[in-house]
Amino acid sequence: WLQASSGAVVKNLIVSGPINVGGSNITVSNNRVLVSGENWGIGLQHSSNAIISDNEIGILGGSPRLMVGIKDIYGDSSGFQILRNNIQNTQTGVQVEEGLIADNYIHDMGYAPGDHVNGTTSNGGTTMMTIRHNTILNQIDQTDAISLFQDFGNQANRLITDNLVAGGGYTIYGGDGRQFGLTSNIKITNNRFSNIYYPKGGYFDAAAYFDPTGVGNVASGNYWDNNLTPVSV
Repeated sequence: WLQASSGAVVKNLIVSGPINVGGSNITVSNNRVLVSGENWGIGLQHSSNAIISDNEIGILGGSPRLMVGIKDIYGDSSGFQILRNNIQNTQTGVQVEEGLIADNYIHDMGYAPGDHVNGTTSNGGTTMMTIRHNTILNQIDQTDAISLFQDFGNQANRLITDNLVAGGGYTIYGGDGRQFGLTSNIKITNNRFSNIYYPKGGYFDAAAYFDPTGVGNVASGNYWDNNLTPVSV
């Protein structure tokens, strides 16, 4: 384990274990993080304004997968940016409830029996989250490339834009389900869906659980990557 506290810069290391980010204004950049099993590569712990950028996150030899690449452990970190990371062989690439997730490459997902496999996932939240210009490829026939779920709270104020996505059961889950109410300000725009794994993008379809009637909800400009015909979300 490597514990980073407020103001720390963790850079240019090869780390055989998790990096925990607990404090404010921490930068974790250009590291190779190798972890295995029921753990995370980089964990946010009650942190604010962290920058997690340009890291390679994968597994130690002999393990089928890492549980989560980058995780907001308690779901209360804020102001963070997750940028240009290369994440592979994980059950879930990124698990957070807000912030900026941009320019990451999440691919070659890992699987252990009982896993739900997610590229990026949120379990509820209404503070703004932007998922922009990522390449997220889930070759497994479940669960998603990008998902918004209402496991612990409502979903609102999400922008999913300009991503290249493929795979999962449904490639994008749009946050509906109404366990905690109607979604609002969910925008899924200008994404490219690939059918490299399944003809419908995901094993079942390209998208599910998006409510077009929610206030401020928009799905537009989404296309198949191979022929630029529209994708229905």
